[in-house]
Amino acid sequence: MTIPTAVDVPDLLTAGSVAGADRPLLTYYDDVTGERTSLTAVELGGWAARTAGLLRDGCGLAAGSRAAVLLPPHWQTAAVLLGAWAAGVAVSYRGWATAGLSNAGPGADEPLDVSFVARHRVDSWLDDPPEATHRFVLDLGPAGAPPAEPPVGYRDFLTEVRRYPDSLPPYAAVRRSDPASVDGTSYRQWGDLALAIAEWSDLRRGDRVLVDAAEHDEPVKWLLAPLAAGASVVVCANLDRDRLDDRVAAEQITRVL
Repeated sequence: MTIPTAVDVPDLLTAGSVAGADRPLLTYYDDVTGERTSLTAVELGGWAARTAGLLRDGCGLAAGSRAAVLLPPHWQTAAVLLGAWAAGVAVSYRGWATAGLSNAGPGADEPLDVSFVARHRVDSWLDDPPEATHRFVLDLGPAGAPPAEPPVGYRDFLTEVRRYPDSLPPYAAVRRSDPASVDGTSYRQWGDLALAIAEWSDLRRGDRVLVDAAEHDEPVKWLLAPLAAGASVVVCANLDRDRLDDRVAAEQITRVL
């Protein structure tokens, strides 16, 4: 099996799009809010491309810039991560599990170039905001919901990202040895890890994988591993276990993580 890596974002999206361009690649549920958002590979790729444009053209970032993603598993988180990797931007993965920014690796004492923060985390940090040159807040609601006024010092992600085209510009190629995360882990290493997790979890091409976001909040597990295996993924936040059997049947789930 060819190992897709986050360097080749179009290939990574295509790997999971085995059911056809009009079939969902990533579906997101929140059993508290009732949200269900489903994206094909083309649609998710469009959001990733817009994010890459926001970072490269809107923020003036280049390959090797550093981003913090302080977001839970969500379809918008997938767009941010895939867009950052498409632009060659190294990402901090630890934001959603901890109270503060993770900024390990070279230049750890310097502000990060950009941060993407869930609104509920911004509200808890008003007196001590994260150090980043560009800061975006995400409400993590449906794409059509009207945006709330962003906190001082932040811009609303969905408002800003819609200004950019939904196809990737011809950026300079990102090397697989380049850092994909701020701790120096390379794109190739993350690709290898994603495939290893997919194999350990017995994920197969064409699978429809349901992921409990509370149990698997690292993106290498809920996003990269299924896509690397050629599977599509249903990410469930605040999963109501009483609905699990119905969800498995409705979404034609073949694997549950």
